[in-house]
Amino acid sequence: MSSKPEQKETHQANGAVLPTVPMNCLASPDRGQLVEPSDFLGPDGVGVEVVVLESRANAKGVREEDALLENGSQSNESDDTSTDRGPEPASPLKETSFSIGLQVLFPFLLAGFGTVAAGMVLDIVQHWDVFKYVTEVFILVPALLGLKGNLEMTLASRLSTAANIGQMDTPKELWKMITGNMALIQVQATVVGFLASIAAVIFGWIPDGHFSLDHAVLLCASSVATAFIASLVLGMIMIGVIIGSRKMGINPDNVATPIAASLGDLITLALLSGISWGLYKELESKAYVNPLVCAFFIALLPIWIIIAKKNAATREVLYSGWEPVIIAMAISSIGGLILDRTVSDPNFAGMAVFTPVINGVGGNLVAVQASRISTYLHMSGMPGESPETAPRKCPSPCSTFFSSDVNSRSARVLFLLVVPGHLVFLYTISSMQGGHTTLTLIFIVFYMTAALLQVLILLYIADWMVHWMWGRDLDPDNFSIPYLTALGDLIGTGLLALSFHILWLIGDRDSDVGD
Repeated sequence: MSSKPEQKETHQANGAVLPTVPMNCLASPDRGQLVEPSDFLGPDGVGVEVVVLESRANAKGVREEDALLENGSQSNESDDTSTDRGPEPASPLKETSFSIGLQVLFPFLLAGFGTVAAGMVLDIVQHWDVFKYVTEVFILVPALLGLKGNLEMTLASRLSTAANIGQMDTPKELWKMITGNMALIQVQATVVGFLASIAAVIFGWIPDGHFSLDHAVLLCASSVATAFIASLVLGMIMIGVIIGSRKMGINPDNVATPIAASLGDLITLALLSGISWGLYKELESKAYVNPLVCAFFIALLPIWIIIAKKNAATREVLYSGWEPVIIAMAISSIGGLILDRTVSDPNFAGMAVFTPVINGVGGNLVAVQASRISTYLHMSGMPGESPETAPRKCPSPCSTFFSSDVNSRSARVLFLLVVPGHLVFLYTISSMQGGHTTLTLIFIVFYMTAALLQVLILLYIADWMVHWMWGRDLDPDNFSIPYLTALGDLIGTGLLALSFHILWLIGDRDSDVGD
C-alpha cells in the first residue's frame, strides 16, 4: 500500500482497504484470495486505493451481503456495492404498520381459533377417566402444547430466516433444509416428550407423596407418542407454509409462527387426549402396551440423529440446542402444575377452556416478534457481531414500543391486536357455551388486563432476549422462542389463575364462574 501522506483511508463495511487497480486486474474466481500489494502498482509505481469486499460467509455458508441485495420480490440482479447503505436491512423488513398488521391478522385469528378449539377440547376431556384418575396428565398439557413454541415455532423461525436470506432458493438447498430440520425436531420431540413425562411424574408426586409405576409408564408413552406424531405433522405443515408464503411474496416471519400454532394446540391436545385415553383403557388387560410404545419411539432416535448430523444446517443445533427446549419444558411444566392444582377447584372452574387461549395468543404474538427481530439481525451480520441496529444494553420500554424502527412498529401492531383478538375469541367461547362462564363486564376487564399484561411483558422480554443472545454469539432463531413461549405459558396461566381468584374473592357471582 502506498505510504503517501495524502492517501486517505476508505471505510467499507466488511471490507479491506487495498491499493487500487483497474477492475480487470481483480478478475479472479476466488474473491477470498489474497493478492500482494506489489501487484497493484500503477505505471509510475505509485499505488492508489481500492476497496475490495471480503467474502464473509454465515454459519450456513451463504453470504449475508446477498440477503441485503434482495428486494421485496427477492431479486438478486443488483451487484451494487455502495457504502451508503443505511442501518436498516433491505426488504422484506421495510414494512409499514398497515402491511405488518394485514399480514399478521389472518394467521393470528386462525391461530386464535385453533387455541379456542383446543380450550373447548380440554374443557370436554377434563372429565374423562384418564384425566380424573391420572391427574398428572394436566401437567403434560402446557408442556406438550408448548412444544409448538419449543420446536415448531423455532423451526418456522429458522426456516423463515433461511428463506429470507436466500438459503432455500434452489431445490437442493430446499431438500437439505427439509430433511435435516425434520429429523432434528423428531429427535427433540422424543427427548423433550420423555423429559416432560418425568417432570409430570415428579411434580405430581411431590405434593401428594403418591407414586404409581403404571401411571408413570402411561405418562411416558402418552407424552412421547404425542410429541413425536404432532411434531411430524406440524413440521410438514410448516414447510409447506413457508414455501408457499415465499412464492406469494409474503414475509414468512409474519405468517409461519401463527399458523404453526393455529393447528398446533388442537392437534397436540387431541393426540394427547386420545392416546392417553387409549393407553389407559389397555392398562388393566394389556399392561405391556405402554412400555412397548415408549421403547418403539425411543428406538427410532438413532435414525433421526444420523440424518440430522449429516446436515450442516442442523448439526450445530443438534449438539447445542438442548438447553432452551429443556428449560422451556420445565417452565411450562410449572404452569401445568398450576393448572393441575386449579382445574379441579370449583372456584376456578372455566380455567380449562381459557388457559390454552391466553397462553396461545401470547405465545403466538411474541414468537412473531422474536422471529422478525432475529431475521432483522441476520440481515445485518452474524451472531456475535454488534451491528449498529443491535442495542448493547437492556432496552427501555420506550425504545421497545415507541421508537421509529421497524421492530418497535411491529411491537405496537402486535400489542394492539390483543384486545380485539381476545374479544373475538371470548365471544366464540361464550357462543359455544364453553367453560360454563357468562361473560360479564368485570370478568372481561380482569381477563383483558391479564392478557395485555402478559403480552406487554413478553414483547419487552423478546426485545431484550433476542439482542442479548445475538451478542452472546447465539442464534436467536434456535434459542429465544422456546424461552419466550414457555414464559408465556407460565405468565398466562399464573395471571389467569390470579384473575379467577380475585373474581372469587370479590364475589362476582353474576359471572357464574364456577357454576
